[in-house]
Amino acid sequence: MTMPVMERDLSARMLRDWAVAIDEGPFSSLCWGERIAFSNPDSLTLLGALSAWTERVRLVATVIVPQLHAPVMLAKGLATADLLSGGRLTVGIGVGGRHEDYRAAGADPATQTRAELATRVAILQRVWAGEKVTESVEPVGPAPVQPGGPPLLVGTIGPKTLRSAASWAVGLAGITMDLDVDRQNELFDVARGAWAEAGRPAPHLTTSFWFALGEQEQARAQIHDHLRHYVNWIPREHVDAMAPTTGWAGSQEQLAEVLKRFAAIGTDEVHLIPTSSDPGQLRAAAEVVAELRGA
Repeated sequence: MTMPVMERDLSARMLRDWAVAIDEGPFSSLCWGERIAFSNPDSLTLLGALSAWTERVRLVATVIVPQLHAPVMLAKGLATADLLSGGRLTVGIGVGGRHEDYRAAGADPATQTRAELATRVAILQRVWAGEKVTESVEPVGPAPVQPGGPPLLVGTIGPKTLRSAASWAVGLAGITMDLDVDRQNELFDVARGAWAEAGRPAPHLTTSFWFALGEQEQARAQIHDHLRHYVNWIPREHVDAMAPTTGWAGSQEQLAEVLKRFAAIGTDEVHLIPTSSDPGQLRAAAEVVAELRGA
């Protein structure tokens, strides 16, 4: 389950209530996304709070763009979170899709490349391995709880980026806009082949999608409203055109069937993305997941 960090009505209490409920529920992971030029919380600050608010669930950042951060400080922050969470951290890494975030962070959009991503990942891994990255008395710490640092997922929908990450990622943090299972499986096959060619263990395959539970018309309107708020870097008329076919809206029974279809193609996890901060949406999704896990 993804935290509703992109919603309008953010508050510390709402975020904590969601985190505690996700931790207590049947979900395997708690996820959240990163943006800079938006009203969402800072990812690393939130990660510290999530480490304290939860005890069981795996914490999955989906995704952090390392080009928006000083790499050594990012490595230190993530290692600290791995320590605070008791080794429950997984980090999605990607190049990002918005130049406005690069400009807001003082980063060069020219670094939005696969090669620069790999360079930043290498720095993270060197820090986590305890190497000295500068002339210093001590290496940059703390040491992460997980040997070698938190597992890294590559956040992408493109086969080229996916193939290029086979040397450093443990799997894919994907997203499907239209819930096309066959197309998602094609990307999974790219990952399976690339990881095998690199001599790596089978990749951890995840996808995600926006969801709204309830009566069809109302649920679809909820997604539309969310997209108008979140997908604010493209013209409104384009958002309105994509809204009827983006994400998923329907009943609990229909959500269960969708999740079964993704399970059938070997999806290890589906990261559900809420389109409302309404805790009723969280509870309804939890009921679906609990029933599937008990089946």
